[in-house]
Amino acid sequence: MSPELFDRLTAFCADEYGMDVGRAGRVMNEGLAFLWVMGATEKGDVMAPSRDVDPAWHTFMLHSQEYAEWCEEHFGRFLHHAPNSKTRTTGLMLDVMDLIRGAGFEVDRSLWGFAADCNAPACCGDGPCC
Repeated sequence: MSPELFDRLTAFCADEYGMDVGRAGRVMNEGLAFLWVMGATEKGDVMAPSRDVDPAWHTFMLHSQEYAEWCEEHFGRFLHHAPNSKTRTTGLMLDVMDLIRGAGFEVDRSLWGFAADCNAPACCGDGPCC
């Protein structure tokens, strides 16, 4: 992906989802790594983005021409989005992060739902969520 397209997607994501540009860039990085692994491994049926990473996919899909061309260029097919937020379990997010890490990407763990899912009064600070 060109730096120009990445910057355009990041700016759109920031504006559309009310994020600062720095966070939107992190979200786009994670989303693109997620999509790459999903497309390269054909494991889309066992993968789901976190609530924080999903806006990257939506942002990219809204730029439909660029998204379709990117999918075709890298995977020879379109990566469809079949939302099912009920599958966002801690175990699944850990599995997805492992797949992304295994493909050689660094993972920004803070965007995979752990802190957001933490029940602050019960969190002692040493668990996987805090």
